[in-house]
Amino acid sequence: MTVRIDGTDRKILAELQRDAGQSLDEIARRVGSSKTPVWNRIRKMKDAGVIKQQTFLLDAEALGYEACFFVLIRTSEHEADWQAKFLKALQDRPEVQEAHRLAGDIDYIIKVRVQNARAYDKFYQALISEVRVHNVTALLSMEEIKSTTMLPIET
Repeated sequence: MTVRIDGTDRKILAELQRDAGQSLDEIARRVGSSKTPVWNRIRKMKDAGVIKQQTFLLDAEALGYEACFFVLIRTSEHEADWQAKFLKALQDRPEVQEAHRLAGDIDYIIKVRVQNARAYDKFYQALISEVRVHNVTALLSMEEIKSTTMLPIET
């Protein structure tokens, strides 16, 4: 389903990205509308798949997840069975925050959030026991400079 997004919709989306927990009244006030039309627009965008889900962002370090690794994977396997097994292994692990298939020398990059290096090693050992990979390089993030889930919605 294709939905047409106008300026008011973009303002609503920007507000939802900024703080999805704010009230409909607050969103309506900020976008210059009233509560019912804002709710109808939000529902329309949810139904169309523009809005995927509403969630809260947690502070990983405050919860003890102090290590963020970017894992580069090269594989010599490209068959459908291997890919299905690999993707399932990633989906089944809550420490995997993101996984991307790449063009170029590296086949996959995975963002893994764990408590420490020992927890990463446990993740790594479990992964390579399930799927065969040619080469794995883990890069420890020393400092998170920017992290956002917000898209650059132009209003």
